Amino acid sequence: MNESTVLVGVCLTGQNALELESFAAACGADLDFVRSLVDEGLITASQSDSGWRFSGEQLARARRIWRLQRDFEANLDTVAVMIDLLDEIERLRAQLRRAGLSPA
Repeated sequence: MNESTVLVGVCLTGQNALELESFAAACGADLDFVRSLVDEGLITASQSDSGWRFSGEQLARARRIWRLQRDFEANLDTVAVMIDLLDEIERLRAQLRRAGLSPA
């Protein structure tokens, strides 16, 4: 980037959700990969007149799934278990914080 470069960002909530093609591009994945994540229930999409729409949370989740699959050379079934375990760890840490305890 040079001094005249301007970066523009959009908060991906509500009406600013990404459509399928943009979502796949943001994930660095192809459309079939995104469709398989939805089919397997690993990410969720809302339905609009123009098709599926994805939130920023789902984008982060899809990128995490892609990294796990790439780094561990894992299939989607294995990644699904990994994601479930990571979600549970996050839930338990949040519970500890709410109880006034510091998670490790």
